[in-house]
Amino acid sequence: MAKKSAGILMYRKTGDDLQVLLVHPGGPFWRNKDLSAWSIPKGEYSEDEDPEATARREFTEETGLVPDGKLRSLGTIRQAGGKLVTGFAIEGNFDVATLVSNVFEIEWPPRSGHLQSFPEVDRAEWFSLADAHRKIIAGQRPLLDRLEQLLA
Repeated sequence: MAKKSAGILMYRKTGDDLQVLLVHPGGPFWRNKDLSAWSIPKGEYSEDEDPEATARREFTEETGLVPDGKLRSLGTIRQAGGKLVTGFAIEGNFDVATLVSNVFEIEWPPRSGHLQSFPEVDRAEWFSLADAHRKIIAGQRPLLDRLEQLLA
């Protein structure tokens, strides 16, 4: 069975421009990756968990902000690796300088026997839709298109 995750695509309108909040994964593998490396704040959930509750929890764990307000469904997409991602949209604002993320531990360097902690998310940024299309993981690009359609 494919893994499932749920997340929130926060957006804001600045004049006539639409911006979306994306996060960059932490850890040594992603350190020097930029294009097609960013994501919506999201996380996995099990069959007995509610996708919307998961999306809210994961957004908070990865940014430190509790999303307040009604979530609007962006549906579910399948990423290249097979993971199903259920997306939700919410209008909001987030000061990226206040980012606080959970941490995870991995053996680093590999086969060293040394565990190191890294943030799940090492930074967050607001992007125009055009820039977001270049930055976001390819499999999540349909969520940007669905947001644009939802707001049209």
